Amino acid sequence: MAFASFDRKSTSAPMADINMVPLIDVMLVLLVIFIVTAPLLTHAVKLELPRASSQANPLKPDKIEFAIDAAGTRFWNGEAMTRAQAAERFAAEGKRTPQPEVHLRADQSTAYRHVAETLADASKAGLAKVGFVSEPERP
Repeated sequence: MAFASFDRKSTSAPMADINMVPLIDVMLVLLVIFIVTAPLLTHAVKLELPRASSQANPLKPDKIEFAIDAAGTRFWNGEAMTRAQAAERFAAEGKRTPQPEVHLRADQSTAYRHVAETLADASKAGLAKVGFVSEPERP
């Protein structure tokens, strides 16, 4: 970029033009470099893979309907049992693959202790899918 000229008539005014030729040359060189290196950046290997059709066989987990009434009695799919019996069944169900879902229904007047004990027994057995069942509010 020149700031002055050898011409005595316009010695006081600096030259305000930018020389674009070197800038264009650099841009063209960079463009050529990118065009040459772009195909090298793909790491894909072209293969013809065999074709096969199969159907997915998703195993649907069983569900356990576990209920606790107002007196604290536990029910496994409608069958009354004690806490120890429920813990044994939870341990057996925790070893199955896929693990069943536990649908927990508790009476609204049930002591929280019974619900907490049931959740602790299911957690110790390794059951991770525990859901609480409730009825929707009526307007």
